[in-house]
Amino acid sequence: MSDFNQQVIEEFRANGGRVGGMFEGAALLLLTTTGARSGRAHTNPAVYVRDGARLLVFASNAGGPRNPAWFHNLSADPYVTVELGTPEGTVERFGATAVVTEGEERDRLYAEQADRDPGFAAYQAATDRIIPVVALHRVDLGDPARHRAIADHLVKVHAELRAELTALREGLESAAEEATEPADATDPVDEAGTVVRGAPTLGRRLARHCLTFCGALHAHHHNEDSAFDLLEREFPELSDSLDRMREEHKVVARTVEELEALLASEAAPAILRAEVDRLANRLEEHFAYEEAQLVPALTRSRAVPES
Repeated sequence: MSDFNQQVIEEFRANGGRVGGMFEGAALLLLTTTGARSGRAHTNPAVYVRDGARLLVFASNAGGPRNPAWFHNLSADPYVTVELGTPEGTVERFGATAVVTEGEERDRLYAEQADRDPGFAAYQAATDRIIPVVALHRVDLGDPARHRAIADHLVKVHAELRAELTALREGLESAAEEATEPADATDPVDEAGTVVRGAPTLGRRLARHCLTFCGALHAHHHNEDSAFDLLEREFPELSDSLDRMREEHKVVARTVEELEALLASEAAPAILRAEVDRLANRLEEHFAYEEAQLVPALTRSRAVPES
């Protein structure tokens, strides 16, 4: 993130959504997306306009030749977090689904924005690409059907991550065993006469698997953190449990960072396996706690007020 963007973000959060400088007086929001490659959260300020119940943002990139990174991120994962200033001088944070408008709708919406702010007409004139218009639809967590969908998604993603982690552990165990096997006449050697036995290729494959898993885990926890604030409003009785889950996310993130550092150092499979085992134990405890706390709350029937 650039120093300029970071300064705008900090000013926005400190002043209830109001900033000075080049954005003074502009309708500005903060948009947090999940990195398409890294799985990490990325926050960017963006000019917006209200269009009924939805918010519109414009991937102008100041008329640059490429779409901004945040547009690529939400194209891969449309669940985003929005921060918006309120009339009371606070910042509201909520989840939203991003939908890229197309065809005549896109053209109409962009033309309307260019009429409101001629700078956007200049942006489009400066580039050959068609600047995307993205509609942000607030996620309604008060809908019981939405609650059940969240619970189902939580269990599904946990199952997928458990399966990925199991496959990763098995691969590292095989690699560690292979590395301890005695050399034979069929094993290749390098110029110094050192046995190679194909381990580097296997190591790269496992490293890619590790990084893919880490990215998926980062994305999952980023999405959960975005949803926790909303769930806390709907289920205040879960406040203490959600605080524990947030702290566990931080612990898991540190463990993942340590694993990624080992990968970068090209550590031996046996060392990686020990670190993955440590991560697996923490994750299993965390997943089990989340499921025990959230799934019953999200799937139980709630009383309907009498008319």
